[in-house]
Order: sequence, then structure tokens, then C-alpha cells
Amino acid sequence: MSGEGKYDVIVVGCGAHGSAALYHLARHGLKVLGLEQFSAVAHDKGSSHGSSRIIRLQYHEHPDYVPLLHRAYELWHDLEVDSGKKVLHITGCLEFSDPQRTVSNVFGHALESAVQHKLDHEVLDGDAVNSRFPGYHLPSHFKALYQPQGGIVNSEEGIRAHAEAAQQHGATLHCSEKVQRWRVLPSGEVAVTTEKATYTAGKLVLTAGAWMPEMVPELQGVVQVQRQVIGWFEVSDKKAYSTAAFPVFIFDDPELGEYYGFPEFDGLPGMKIGRFYHLNEATLPDELSRDITEADEKILREGISRYLPGANGKMLKAVACMFSNSPDTRFIMDLHPRHPQVVICSACSGHGYKFSSVIGEILADLAITGTTRHDIGLHRVSAGRRGLEVLYQAGYQPKL
Repeated sequence: MSGEGKYDVIVVGCGAHGSAALYHLARHGLKVLGLEQFSAVAHDKGSSHGSSRIIRLQYHEHPDYVPLLHRAYELWHDLEVDSGKKVLHITGCLEFSDPQRTVSNVFGHALESAVQHKLDHEVLDGDAVNSRFPGYHLPSHFKALYQPQGGIVNSEEGIRAHAEAAQQHGATLHCSEKVQRWRVLPSGEVAVTTEKATYTAGKLVLTAGAWMPEMVPELQGVVQVQRQVIGWFEVSDKKAYSTAAFPVFIFDDPELGEYYGFPEFDGLPGMKIGRFYHLNEATLPDELSRDITEADEKILREGISRYLPGANGKMLKAVACMFSNSPDTRFIMDLHPRHPQVVICSACSGHGYKFSSVIGEILADLAITGTTRHDIGLHRVSAGRRGLEVLYQAGYQPKL
């Protein structure tokens, strides 16, 4: 394709996954346009702002994520070399729970994935965790899986690195340009209309985060957007909660739920903690309440006071963001149900950022060839996938 406003591929939404897709498409030498509704790709309106997201090789959610994680690590390292930006920070990762009283069995399933994929790991009891990592205070009978390659991805830096490197490889990026609609032309090309112009392309990649149901009506009622709040709490011993001494963590508690958190990082004081699905508050992306309430702080403190008492100081900061959840909490990555020239990526359900480097590669594969070198069977639209029946029945034909 050639000419003003014509591209090989257009990417709508250039946050974590869109910026990565833009990068990988540009590296293939394609003429690619990224469209972002906000003034910068790294903004505070979506699901990826701030400086820290957990990355880990063991995966209690499902062992089939592990091969994608191996590739994600490789691609994060490649991006650091290509962009000159430091994105990945290794701290180790702890996943722990009470083996006798557990809901999601974080420890047990993490161990299964580590054993199945022969990952470096250690199994520790509560006393061993407390002795080795003084910021923790676990009961003696608790079990924890320690994986030394876990750590932190600097989320906003990762988005900026992908976007800037994409442009260095020839991509065009338009910020402050909201997409109003897209349609498939009789020629098979896709026309994308924004507030400012109409562009055409052979392929379209939709990575609009919490706004995906606006882009793909078949996702309405499938993708559920939730309000999420993260807090930073003053610690009593800064050394104990430093990146050198305090691994990132995930734990489940049968009464409190599942929590995750980080050491002090990137110059921000305070241990960072969140509860998966927080208060289970549904929202719309343009109606998200960013006001922090007593209930927000209370539920975070409950997790801190039980297992991390040295971080139960003043709440120094709290921010609201969004999870976009699929019914089974797996990702949605596939071709559009009726338009094979359109690739959709949605509903990473609060655990997708760490994968964005490899998701970008997957989306580029799908846009270029209609398939991918990676096993994404968990994340494709299929007849038997819980909650995605409407999307499947909209006309999807599986391409294996």
C-alpha cells in the first residue's frame, strides 16, 4: 500500500500491548500507524500506569503460561538493548499460602508449574521466609515457593521503550487521536476514522484495553471492567523492604482473598500492595472513580497487618486503575470473529502486563500471517471457552 493515510497495519490503542505490537510490526519493516486517544502512550487513565508490575516464571494460574513467559523475558532483554532503557529488575518472587486453608492454592499451583517446567525454585516454610526476608511475618506452617528470576517490570518505561523503538524502526504514532469507528471496505481493507482523519490499512490490530467493548461490540458483556486500587504504605525498616531484601509477592488467604505487592522501588517510598479484584466494583472506563475511600485503604491494610506488619504505617499514596476481566481470567487474543484482517487483544484480567513483550510479537504474527509461532490455545476464542460463547457464535472459525 502507498499514499497519504494508507498503511500496512494500524494499531488502535498504544498502551502495554499496542505499543509492543507497533514495535514488532515496525521491526518487520511494515508501514504501521499507532493511534492513541490520550496525549501520551504512558498515561494514568488505563491499566498500566505507574512504575511496577510483577514478572515471574512460575505461574499458579496455569502452567501453559510458562513458555510465553520464557519468551517474554527474552524480549524484555532485547528491548532493553534496542531502546537503551532499563525495564526489567530482578528481585525474586514469593508465592505463599496456608496449605491447609486455601482458596486459590497459590503455593501449590505455583509449585506444579515450577516442577513441570523445571524452573529454579525453593520451597520454604514460614519460619524460613521470615528469617531470610525480614519484611515478611508468616505463620510457621505456611508454604512458600521462591523463584529467583521473579521481579519487576517498569510498566510506563516499558511502554515508552516499545513506542520509541517502534518509531526508530519507522512506525508512525499519533497521540491525542481517538478512534471513532472502523469498518471493513469492499476491497477487504480496513478504514479507521478518528476525530481528525480517516486512514486505511490491510490489517487492523485492536488493543484498546478497557475501551475494547466500544471497538468490538461482541465483547460487550464479555469483558468486565473493574476498579482496582493500589496503595503504598510507610515501612518501619527501609532495608527490609528494599529490592535487595524483599521479593515481590503473591499470596492467598481464605478470608481476605489474593494479594500482590512490591518492595520500595523507583524512588517511591512505601511498600506497594494490591488485592486482586479489590472490592469487586464494576465500572466503565470513562466513569472510573479515582477518589480513594476508607474502604479502599481498609482492605489493603487487612492483608498488610496479617503478613507484612512492618509495612503497616501511614498510607503514603494510593491510585485507582482498571482491570479488564474475561470470564475465565485468561487473555483474549485472536482474529476478529467475522473479519480475519482484524486482530483483537483484550481482557488480560489483571495479570497481562508482564507478557506484553511477547503479546506484541503474537499480535504481529497474527496480523501478518493469521497465525502465530506461539501456543495461544488458552487465549483463543473457542466453542467451549466459558463466557465466550457469544463471541464464538458471532462467526469465528478456528484457525489452528
